[in-house]
Amino acid sequence: MIIIGADYHPGFQQIAYVDTETGELQERRLEHREEAETFYRALRAQAVSVRVGMEASGHARWFERLLGELQFELWMGDAAEIRTKRVRKQKTDRQDAQLVLRLLLEDRFPRIWIASWENRDLRQLLWHRHRMVQARTRIMNQLQAVALNEGLRRKKGLWREAGREQLESFRLAPWASRRRRDLLELLDRLNPTIAELTQAIEREVEKCPEARRLMTHPGVGPLTALAFVLIIGTPERFRSGKPIASYLGLVPSEESSGDRRRLGHISKQGNSLLRFLLVEAAQVTVRSDPEWRSKFFHLAMRRGRKIAKVAMARRLAVRLYWMWRKGWDYEQWNKFGSHAGQPGNRHGVQLNTE
Repeated sequence: MIIIGADYHPGFQQIAYVDTETGELQERRLEHREEAETFYRALRAQAVSVRVGMEASGHARWFERLLGELQFELWMGDAAEIRTKRVRKQKTDRQDAQLVLRLLLEDRFPRIWIASWENRDLRQLLWHRHRMVQARTRIMNQLQAVALNEGLRRKKGLWREAGREQLESFRLAPWASRRRRDLLELLDRLNPTIAELTQAIEREVEKCPEARRLMTHPGVGPLTALAFVLIIGTPERFRSGKPIASYLGLVPSEESSGDRRRLGHISKQGNSLLRFLLVEAAQVTVRSDPEWRSKFFHLAMRRGRKIAKVAMARRLAVRLYWMWRKGWDYEQWNKFGSHAGQPGNRHGVQLNTE
């Protein structure tokens, strides 16, 4: 078997590799993409097993596809954890490749879970719709400013037929009029695109029973439910709800030493899209659920509205995790979840609902 430690860069990769049968160690620098493809295809022609280890990074989709096509093992490692295993203060590409190879050989490589190709392609659908909605919001805000400057105070009514007619009827200077016309044209193009993407997400949710189950929770729509399932991947990756909150960056950063404990803002180390969706969904839950509304206002009075919003998003993330892991819908959660973790729980459920 050939084991390869790769220090991957967008333009090249530095590799250190060893043949476990002969013990021969070699190093090479491979330029992307032609030289790297030639090297790995030559290994495939030798009919040997190959395992490649590298730090998790972006801009490597083509490389992952290549190794998948050649049926080579690809191990992705936690970059932060690999960094902590570096002893020497010097850092070069060669030393990074040698470190990855050494961790692979010593069975200390911090391998992380990687989603399937289908999973990652569906994430692109979620991201695309999210970016389109952001672009539409920016355009609508600019048109709202035009209306306010002309004395028209409308919010949602501005986008109805009567409001739009008023907006188009204003006599503006030539370039202001051109700007208004271009923004309205962009808005007209974005609306059908967003509607089409929304329908595609709804079709994918119909194929996903886990997402449909999560949608039974108040405030959780198709986008949030599907994003949660795709980004978490499988609930068995986490032993409890607390790592979920940490994985999504919804826990405070901490810098404590001795008797001093200092908590900062949330870490934001997880997926930014899912974190955003959870905050938005939690606010809908607060408006529709009296218990959540009471909890939110209690926290808002003590800590402020921003912190309360994040706290409710964290609570929602943990609850969705346990609903998924136990295979419960919202009605079953209400029936069993309030007794979870208590002594004598006849359902044998141990949950952390906060």
